[in-house]
Amino acid sequence: MKNLLESCDMIFPLKELIEYDESMYEITVAASRRAYQLSSVLEKDEKEDYDGKMVALAALQVFTKEVQFRLESE
Repeated sequence: MKNLLESCDMIFPLKELIEYDESMYEITVAASRRAYQLSSVLEKDEKEDYDGKMVALAALQVFTKEVQFRLESE
């Protein structure tokens, strides 16, 4: 029997979220900031390619290390 996470095409990267073992706060902030960036720079037709799901796209980019992040201390 296939693992449910492997057999489904999900919008949000749940497998990566479940397997992530570092700071949940940092990854949440990074994905949130990246989603804001994407919503600002992508054109409407580019957003439609992802069904307008900028948070899911941002989370996928952060989890797969397509984009790097670091939080600066205040």
